[in-house]
Amino acid sequence: MSYQEENVAMKKVSEASYYEERLVEVRREETAREEKTKSITPEDMPWETCSQGILKHLINDKMNTRAETIDLCMQLIPEGSRSGKHRHMADEYMFILEGRGYSLHWDVDMELGDAYHWVVPDEPSRWEWEEGDSVYIPPNTVHQHFNLDPDKPARFLSAESRTLKLMGLDDLEQMENAPEYTPK
Repeated sequence: MSYQEENVAMKKVSEASYYEERLVEVRREETAREEKTKSITPEDMPWETCSQGILKHLINDKMNTRAETIDLCMQLIPEGSRSGKHRHMADEYMFILEGRGYSLHWDVDMELGDAYHWVVPDEPSRWEWEEGDSVYIPPNTVHQHFNLDPDKPARFLSAESRTLKLMGLDDLEQMENAPEYTPK
C-alpha cells in the first residue's frame, strides 16, 4: 500500500536559506569567541551579595570569557551562618577550600501533568564537609549549606554546568535567602 508520500514531500511552496545562514553564523561566532578572554584576573571577578549568599564569580556567562559550558563561583559563608536554600535543574559540584560545615539535601521527585512540578520531601539528608572535601549535588536537589565554625568563614568553589541552560531548560528556584542578603 503506497501512501504517495512523494506527492506531499516534493511540493515546493516556499524556500529558505537556513543552512547558508548557519554557515555565516558559525563563522561570526568563531570570530567573536576569539575576542573573548582566556585569562581572568581576580580584579575581573565580581563579588555579589545575593539571595544565595556572598559569591565571587570566577566564570560566568556575563563575564565575556571563552568558558561557555560552566559557571564557577567561590562562595563565602560567614562565621556560624548559612547560604540561601535553592534548587536548580543542573547538577553542582562543590570543593571546600576552608572551614567546616554541612549541607542539607532534599532529593525531590517530579510530578508531570499539564506542567511539571517538584515534590520536596519533608526531611533532608545531611552531608558533613571540611577543608579539602568535595560535595556533589544531584540535579534538582534542594540544598543549603551551613558553616559550623563560630570563629571563621567557610569558603568553597561551586561549579554548575550551563548545558541545560543552553538547551532552554534552565530552572532556578530560591526558597530561602541567606541572612547576609538584604533585598533592594
